[in-house]
Amino acid sequence: MRIGFTKPGRLMVAMAALGLVAAACTSGATQSPGASTEPGASAEPSMSTEEVVVCELAYYTGEFASYGPSLTNDVRFPIEEVINTDPPLGRPWKLISEDIGDSMEGQAAKTCLEQRGAEILVSIAHQYRTYRDYMIEYWQENDSPLGPSVHGGAIPGNLGGKAAEPIFRAQGLDEALGTYGSLYADSIGAKKVVIFATQVEGFQLAADASQKAADILGLEVLARIDAPALQSSYRTEAQKIADLNPDAVLIQAGSVESATLIKAAAEAGLSLNWVGETGWSEAEFIGSLGTAPISTQKGIGFSTFSPNKGTAAWAFYQPLWDGQTGCASGVSECPPYPAGNQYAFSTYDLLVQTALAVEQAGSYKASAWAPAMFEVGDGGEVCYTYADCLAMIRDGKDVDYEGVTGPGTYTEGGVNAVTPSYVPFNADGTIGEPVLLDAQKGLDILDQIVTKAQCDPENPPNKCTW
Repeated sequence: MRIGFTKPGRLMVAMAALGLVAAACTSGATQSPGASTEPGASAEPSMSTEEVVVCELAYYTGEFASYGPSLTNDVRFPIEEVINTDPPLGRPWKLISEDIGDSMEGQAAKTCLEQRGAEILVSIAHQYRTYRDYMIEYWQENDSPLGPSVHGGAIPGNLGGKAAEPIFRAQGLDEALGTYGSLYADSIGAKKVVIFATQVEGFQLAADASQKAADILGLEVLARIDAPALQSSYRTEAQKIADLNPDAVLIQAGSVESATLIKAAAEAGLSLNWVGETGWSEAEFIGSLGTAPISTQKGIGFSTFSPNKGTAAWAFYQPLWDGQTGCASGVSECPPYPAGNQYAFSTYDLLVQTALAVEQAGSYKASAWAPAMFEVGDGGEVCYTYADCLAMIRDGKDVDYEGVTGPGTYTEGGVNAVTPSYVPFNADGTIGEPVLLDAQKGLDILDQIVTKAQCDPENPPNKCTW
């Protein structure tokens, strides 16, 4: 299915998103004093060829350990097979991964910066609240690192996108994904739903959004079931769902927990619509569930966002992804999943746009890079690949990168525009064709429920609560 973008549509989406998920803090698109954003102009003290350390906050232990190697490979792929063929400002990127476990994100971030010398910190995420003060102070003192994030959806939409807080998120907000689950349930005529979530901040945030969206849509929430992560059994929860007899179950939980719950329900004779979250796109979900329960259920799938397969961006990216041979250590199958996997293509676009913004800014300084992230994603001549966009920037042209994820447009808070969808599983466990959801309806709902950080003063350096 072709998902097309036109200039007028892109502008309308960008304006709507700015009004809906960006909040009180002012835009980072204003150039800071001394920051050069003239195409190809270097703001660096010298044109060094020293490697740029890219430090990934990685998931090698804890609840998301099964995702770790493939997520690292998602970061490795654009660096080694695209960006380093002609790195921005002539400095090749070197990937290092630091394990965050279940509760060590802040310590891993400090290790990346203080011991690894990272100039790019990938995937500040759901534990950001615990070390934001440290990061704000570090950015203030060092004008570094750059902060592209694949997993930052739990961070309020009005934090980020600024020179003083340069976080740019690839996949929208976790609240949006929760909203999409309820939106899909409504679209199939569900009237009564159960919401199940494990006690992880991002999942709780998305489940809260599902519940609020369900109320707005007129769905009856029969129960909200919150359970600890990593339980060996969810039979008690499955029995409670059976007793309630909902039309659909909206799940915000890891792949193993989700699969364990569904299997227990199937064994109890239930046949329901199960609507999960983007992490189900990882092989671990079907690996844990198996294919036997799929045909016994009314539907199993996940709310997410879909790639734009109708542009030159996809035509370049897809065969390159499918043909990769140097996957990250620990990946059992190379590539670990198809090119349309949400983590694969969104990470690719995020890092490509990061590199283009470095070249546009002429600097690895956050104060120059943050405004350049907006500049290379909107307003210039459209380009679809790193090499083409890079050449245009070096020729002094304004560029408008459009990738596989979509238009490359970010809100003032650094949240990327995506195309919401629901993706079903086929009976053999393969991914089915995405069902596009009503994007405008989703944005209207999100505007009513989105969490915004309360900050004093309005702009960093500041103190924020949420």
